[in-house]
Amino acid sequence: MRGFVWLGLVVLFAGCITPVGNPYGTPIALAPVNPPALPRVGDRFVYLVRNGYNGEPVGQLEYRVDSAERDHYVLTANPSAANPGQPRTELYLFDGNWVHHPFTNHNMLIDYEFNPPYPAYAFPLEARRTWSQRVNARNPATGRVASVRVDAEVLGGERIVTAAGEFDTVRIYRRIYAGDWDGFLTETTITEVEWYSPEIGRAVRLDRNSEWYDSSRSPGGAVPWFNRGLLLRGDWHVFELTGWPTMAKRPVPAQVNPPPPAPPK
Repeated sequence: MRGFVWLGLVVLFAGCITPVGNPYGTPIALAPVNPPALPRVGDRFVYLVRNGYNGEPVGQLEYRVDSAERDHYVLTANPSAANPGQPRTELYLFDGNWVHHPFTNHNMLIDYEFNPPYPAYAFPLEARRTWSQRVNARNPATGRVASVRVDAEVLGGERIVTAAGEFDTVRIYRRIYAGDWDGFLTETTITEVEWYSPEIGRAVRLDRNSEWYDSSRSPGGAVPWFNRGLLLRGDWHVFELTGWPTMAKRPVPAQVNPPPPAPPK
């Protein structure tokens, strides 16, 4: 009887918990969304970064567009604290897919060159569209190449309110397998929910967390033959747009699938 009482209390408290990083907006109809126009050189996008476990701010992340060509653009990322990473340069195709970008490995951000480009998006974005792709991620500092898999789904349209205003967004779910096996450590599994704004061609909110197992450490009470090791959880970050430039309407580049440019030096 006591066990049932405890189970009831667990269910009651679980029902009262609202995840910090997983807010809900208003569902809206979603028409197919095509690739965005290129951003303009000098455009800046500023995000507040919160700890998803407790809602506390951990810093600010500012992106500045350094160059924009016909098929790609380059951003400089300037975080105000260590948690969102270090100052860096990132390279994207015009549709927002990554060529040179940091990536979470066992709770550390590693700069990677992706070939083919990392498939953050598959246009046109439309409700219930799914994609799954494996790409090579090369660490230029070590030469090591990881095989990264991205499984993604468009959940639908959603109108949300952020510090930068109200946006009609495409809600995208991703489950990512980092391919960073290392000794007793399994590969990192990353879970993301993104609220992508067609109006500005990028996320206005992003919820990201990760986990992996250490097979050299056993959780207490685990059945030996089912033991994958100790579950370890990484940082849970929630990025919310707080500032962006007024975006004039600009033509979309003609090439839909251009070859990836060389990564920045």
